[in-house]
Amino acid sequence: MVEKLIEALGFRQIGVVREEYAVSADGMRMFGVMDLTSGFQGCRFAIGLRNSHDKSFRLSRTVGLRVFVCENLAFHGEYTPVLAKHSKNFLLEDSLAVGVDRMQRNFGPLKRQVEEWQATQLSNASAKLLIYQAFIEDAQGFPKHLARRVHDLYFQPVHEEFQPRTMWSLQNAFTSAFKELEPIPQYKATARLAGFLQAVHPS
Repeated sequence: MVEKLIEALGFRQIGVVREEYAVSADGMRMFGVMDLTSGFQGCRFAIGLRNSHDKSFRLSRTVGLRVFVCENLAFHGEYTPVLAKHSKNFLLEDSLAVGVDRMQRNFGPLKRQVEEWQATQLSNASAKLLIYQAFIEDAQGFPKHLARRVHDLYFQPVHEEFQPRTMWSLQNAFTSAFKELEPIPQYKATARLAGFLQAVHPS
């Protein structure tokens, strides 16, 4: 699957510059991230993918990005299935080709989302409320022990780029904290984050 995806990207003059993969302890589920050559100022586009041998979920992917200054990973949303169901007659190359085309169409909206979040100012009270909603009220299952870490990273940012009190800085406080998780929980939490932020603080 990985080899065919890299091949499908190559046909569109998109290279892969970095790869990360994690497999569940029983070997039944795989998650991965591919950082791509395409990007924009301060960020590189990425692809998140997952697959399972036990059919617990279908071959799926999501578009994301890697933030240069901190190596944070951010996804545009949850994983979207590449195929309708597990099937012996599944044509991997065809499905990946369609999937890559759809991913490319999401590059523009993802860049616009980043620009909107960079321009969205947050009051201290609003930021604290969003952190509270994420870890206390929300059903997304973000690990509660990271609430204090997100708070500290937002209000005492490590990087100058995240000094502005914006939605972008808060998003990066979350993704910085998520890096303390094991790979598979990290990928799951990161994929849920964009949807949560869009729902509680729509542009």
